Parts: sequence; C-alpha cells; structure tokens
Amino acid sequence: MKTADIIQPDHPLEESRCWRGTLDVHFANIREKTFPTKSHTTSPLRIQRPFYPAAAPGNCQSVIVHTAGGMVGGDRLDMAITAAANTQVLLTTAAAHKIYRSQGDWAQQAIQLSVKSGAYVEWLPQELILFNGGRFQQTISVELEPGGVWLGWDVTRFGRSARGETLETGEWRSQTEVWQQGTPLWIDRQRLTGGSEVLNTYHGLAGCPVIGTFLILGLSVSAQHLSHLRTLLDARGEFGITQLEQGLVARYRGSSSQMARQVFIYIWQYLRTELLEQNAYIPRVWGV
Repeated sequence: MKTADIIQPDHPLEESRCWRGTLDVHFANIREKTFPTKSHTTSPLRIQRPFYPAAAPGNCQSVIVHTAGGMVGGDRLDMAITAAANTQVLLTTAAAHKIYRSQGDWAQQAIQLSVKSGAYVEWLPQELILFNGGRFQQTISVELEPGGVWLGWDVTRFGRSARGETLETGEWRSQTEVWQQGTPLWIDRQRLTGGSEVLNTYHGLAGCPVIGTFLILGLSVSAQHLSHLRTLLDARGEFGITQLEQGLVARYRGSSSQMARQVFIYIWQYLRTELLEQNAYIPRVWGV
C-alpha cells in the first residue's frame, strides 16, 4: 500500500505526547561551493543530506523532513537557518504539511532565517493542509543583509476539499517579516477563522479553498519583467502580482494547489534565469 493510500485520522489524540521539534542549520561557502557546516535537529524534524544538481552545481538543495507526518494542537516546530556570505541555498520539505483538527491548543511553527551579504536563499516548502477544526500559527522572520536575496512562497489549503471538507471551525494565522538593518522591507500578517464570512465574500476567498503567496526581496525587478509575468498570470486565473521597491509579490486564490505551485515555479524559474542568470533545477521530491 502506498503512503498516499493510507487514510489519515481526523485528529490523532492530543492527549499523547506533543512534539517540540527543532532545527538549526548553518550554510557556508567553502571553495566556491555551499555546504552545511552546522546541522542540529530534534524529533520530529530531520534534514537530508544536501543535493547538488548537475544543471546548477553551485546550488545546495536541502530537504526538511517532518517524520511525524503532521501536527496536532500543542505541537511546536522551531527552525533557525543561517546562510553565510556568498552561499546559495534552496530549502524545501519532503511532503505536504498537515495540521489535524485540534481540541483547543495551537499547532505552532516559527522560522528564523539570516541571509548574509551575497547570499541567495530560497524557502520553497510544499503545501500546508489545514484540516477542519485545526488551529495553526506560523511566523517567518528574515534578517536580510544588503546584497542578500531571499525568495519564498507558501501555498495553503483550507480543509480537505477533495472530500468536500471546508473550514467550518478552527483558525489559521500567518506572519511574515523581512528586515534589513532595522528597516522593515515586508510585513504581512494574515488571519482566517473557520466559518467566517471572509471565506465566501468576493473580497475574501470567494469560496476558494487554496491561497498562495510568492515573494522575492533583495533585488530590483524591471517593468519589462513585471509585464511579462503579468501577461502569464492574466491567462492563469486568480493571480495578482505587485512590484516592490526591492522585489515583487504574487498572490493566488483558487481551487488548485497544483496550479498555484506550477505558476510559482514558473515565476521562480524566470527570475532565476533572467535576473540572476542561473539555472533553476526543480527538486526531485516535488515530483513534477
């Protein structure tokens, strides 16, 4: 039986021991190649041995594995990632991140990234699925030095919509902050409560179960590149893209996490090749 064929419980018993997983990893440039020089994890977090694609040998790709398979109320994950000067790091996850129905407590995830001058860091996790009744709070804090570049995305599905499940109860909170020498480059706080009107109003989710955000900061995106990407997005549905002073942000709402990821991958590949003049190699764990 394949893992995907196993029926997951609505909510594992929260009376069982809660997880307090940690990850602390440092990357450094050694002889013009990026290596993890420090790596410490506690269960249920693990980080696989890095992979260096032949098409982009300078890019260190690392996969984070959550061995418990999902989070329940009371679980907490803390990740600290440091990319030294002139490193190139792509971080992703091995599978979709599931948040089970809670009996009251929050499942929490806190991610801190330090991107030094000349470093290029990509945070590209697979989608998050919030089960009906789940309570999840995530914070992402990035300290971006001048000359560094950070690119990240997130795709979230509210309810197991393939089963007809919607977010009738529960709550989702997400906060992303990017700072540079004490100045905020980006602060984005989002909150969604199960059963609220915003799930169905036109200026909210309009009944769509999937949302996504793509963000790059630390470089300038020309009007020509922005026009090209907008032309692509206009043909793909409910996407929007906005130019920032040091980057751009793209948003998605719709019914398909696969569509969100496909378009985000295209934007990522385009920016990598056109602005950074580097190949964009899709990690093998994505299966696309």
